[in-house]
Amino acid sequence: MSATSEKMNREWKVNDAKRDAGLTTPEDIVRYDDLLYGPDEKINRLDVYRPKAAEGKTIPVIVSIHGGGWVYGDKELYQFYCMSLAQRGFAVVNFTYRLAPAHKFPAQLEDTNMVMEWVFAHAGEYGLDTGNIFMVGDSAGAHLLGLYTAMCTSKEYASNYEFKVPDGFVPKAIGLNCGAYEVLGGRPHEGDTMNSELILEDLLAEHGSEKEKSLINVPDHVNPDFPPVYLMTCYGDFCMDQAPVLEEKLKENGVKHVYKIYGSEDAPLYHVFHLTVQEEIGQKCNDEECAFFREQM
Repeated sequence: MSATSEKMNREWKVNDAKRDAGLTTPEDIVRYDDLLYGPDEKINRLDVYRPKAAEGKTIPVIVSIHGGGWVYGDKELYQFYCMSLAQRGFAVVNFTYRLAPAHKFPAQLEDTNMVMEWVFAHAGEYGLDTGNIFMVGDSAGAHLLGLYTAMCTSKEYASNYEFKVPDGFVPKAIGLNCGAYEVLGGRPHEGDTMNSELILEDLLAEHGSEKEKSLINVPDHVNPDFPPVYLMTCYGDFCMDQAPVLEEKLKENGVKHVYKIYGSEDAPLYHVFHLTVQEEIGQKCNDEECAFFREQM
């Protein structure tokens, strides 16, 4: 593991613990924990959260791909954010995936795909409306979601991978939050020093071969068949300058989207601010993103 990755794991774990201190499962949520979705009995686990008021009903689904620079994170760090989404009337799938450097790209995409296979296989058991599946991702999770959406919408791009997405599946809409999208060999970005080390040393098995470069940048694979996108960032987000690059490609391809920048230069926020469910601005962002999803139903 690179020195940057070690530093991120150490510092982010402390910050995330502070963010979630004192939080408990809301009384209006029912949760199903540690369900196995793949062959790795330790890592391939997911939770499903549902509003108690929807007991016995089939409801729309949000699948969340956590962030963490491809080298950090798990579903436990996203449980309170995901349960807050469930309080908005969704069944939310929150999963842990294999991390770099122990597991090189595209292991993270393969795990995401296994989760989607699990959703279709267990929809009846957990009241999941497979006609209304939405997906969200932030930071590195937004990067993975962008690439997975490309797999779902481009047979040419999907042909680069040994695993196949569920037949005909395309998310109804996606939420890309404070994401890193042009992560290798693109125009200069604020987070390039961190991203280059993480990508080349930790994530990519061939350390940035021509084939890997052709696969890894989301803007290169946006196409007219992308589903509607809620694209958001904020002042104070170290990935902020990545969002307009992606929006440019969404516009070029005629993809329906909303582009929101939260906070202001005078009142900046911070990377993945929406995960802090105790703060009003994070709740506002999540309200607006979920409202966008409902509009697509």
